[in-house]
Amino acid sequence: MKEELRVIISGGGTGGHIFPAISIANAIKELRPDAKILFVGALGRMEMQRVPAAGYQIKGLPICGFDRKNLLRNIYVLFKIWKSQRMAKKIIKDFQPQVAVGVGGYASGPTLNKAASMGIPCLIQEQNSYAGVTNKLLAKKAAKICVAYDGMERFFPADKIIKTGNPVRQSLLETTVSHEDAVRSFGLKPDKKTILLVGGSLGARTINESVLQHLDVVKKGDVQFIWQTGKYYHKQIMDRLTHEDHLNDLVIHDFISDMGVAYKAADLVISRAGASSISEFCLIGKPVILVPSPNVAEDHQTKNAMALVNVDAALYVKDSEAPAQLLPMAVATVNDPQKLESLKENILKLALPDSAEIIAKEVIRLANNGE
Repeated sequence: MKEELRVIISGGGTGGHIFPAISIANAIKELRPDAKILFVGALGRMEMQRVPAAGYQIKGLPICGFDRKNLLRNIYVLFKIWKSQRMAKKIIKDFQPQVAVGVGGYASGPTLNKAASMGIPCLIQEQNSYAGVTNKLLAKKAAKICVAYDGMERFFPADKIIKTGNPVRQSLLETTVSHEDAVRSFGLKPDKKTILLVGGSLGARTINESVLQHLDVVKKGDVQFIWQTGKYYHKQIMDRLTHEDHLNDLVIHDFISDMGVAYKAADLVISRAGASSISEFCLIGKPVILVPSPNVAEDHQTKNAMALVNVDAALYVKDSEAPAQLLPMAVATVNDPQKLESLKENILKLALPDSAEIIAKEVIRLANNGE
């Protein structure tokens, strides 16, 4: 075994890619405290802030996605890909990793392509039930492919697949606060049912509209709500609510930093259907209504959601139907104890714990020439 373990982890673009990547890095460090880990991300994307905040070094590539609306702009995109390939090669030569890990997102393409061409074993982690374009292209060069769903042989060579689940934010699993104290921390009443609405760090227009169109339901006071609007929509929503009264059972935040406490407070969650979020709901056993975003490649959020809905582990509302249906459905569900218990039991059956550690062990094994 080589004295020092050196690992490159590449990808990002969204929290759904970044949180698992950081969890894998932390698990590698737990197993091998001597490990040197370097992240490679896309300049201007959120990993350039989130990764250093987690204590890891990151290098940025000028990579971006293809513009499907303005084809002429793709000449510039091709130049950026070429430049990113050259930069990735230099980063790899300077850092000398024994293994490269790709978590999806723009930067993982050039980084893992170059690593594979330089004879470095590669592991990719596919979070979704429908594989992303980058990971499908990288699969031929990868030594191992870690997945969270069954049936991924549709996209990847079966002999390379390991079903590991998706790593989640460790802080969610370490939250020790009680449900009652979690509810009180938001200034709400522990004896009332609580619904948490989240649309990701940037928010979700449809989920927000679903609340704004049903303020009459909120004002009834049968149920209380914790609403993360997203920073992008927050001011506009607060302006719209300026002249509304009787909203004592509605707590509004632009962003909730401690999601562990927010989940603990909630009897029911309303959320987009990102793979990372779904993995979190499975592990903590949280009843959820999923509203898949229609603005993602290959409509993979709907496919993620249906993997749960088909085994009665979650409820689902189509994005276009959410403004009319979502809030009335949520209130009816949260007031149905048998439904909540059934959703909790079924979603817990899908949990795959210790994902980060399983992936970390595979990364270390590849670094040691597969031993």
